[in-house]
Amino acid sequence: MKEKIEALARISELITSDMYFEDILRLIVTITAQVMGSSICSLMLLDEKKKLLEVKATQSVSEAYNRKPPLRLGEGIAGLAALEGRPIIVHDVKKDPRYVNKDIAEKEGLASLVSLPLIVRGKVIGVLNLYTSEPRDFTEDEIKLLTAIANQAAIVIENHRLIMESELVKEELEARKRIERAKGILMQEYGLTEEEAYRRIQRYSMNKGKSMKEVAEAIILAWEMKKK
Repeated sequence: MKEKIEALARISELITSDMYFEDILRLIVTITAQVMGSSICSLMLLDEKKKLLEVKATQSVSEAYNRKPPLRLGEGIAGLAALEGRPIIVHDVKKDPRYVNKDIAEKEGLASLVSLPLIVRGKVIGVLNLYTSEPRDFTEDEIKLLTAIANQAAIVIENHRLIMESELVKEELEARKRIERAKGILMQEYGLTEEEAYRRIQRYSMNKGKSMKEVAEAIILAWEMKKK
């Protein structure tokens, strides 16, 4: 029990971690696999636009498993867990007609599977999968623990997404400020209208394969050096 509580505590700490996102996901599946005695633990994230679940982290060294194709929402056990928003337990994946990667299960010696949706504010964002090498009847306490881990993992992932969105907004605002300043310089130096200045930056950006922010920064730098 102590080990399981410690596992939850370690995953909870990741909410405010400054580790790389990929390392955070890998640590989640590694901790989960260790505490549950799992042969393979994986974390799949949902691409909302494509409605696909793709493996983003696993502690498995199996190339076959790591390279398995994405699942459509509702496809296979993981896809079904994501679609229905509930844990699904399979005693032996090799005998369950819903499981779509039986060749990998045979090759890697996979038996039981627990697939739990990662849910944030009522929205499924992914799935946590736990495999065992022998058929296993999971206890109620084990399912509760895995559900708690899945809930913590979902918070960690959503927290990272919000941080990334915040950073993107900051970058966009900064780029907009640079472009506005560069437009002002072109308008002042060449007597251009605001639209003409914008189009000139845009054309140069497309011709040189650079972002408009990079072009704007070059204009600002050249203007500042000229002033000196």
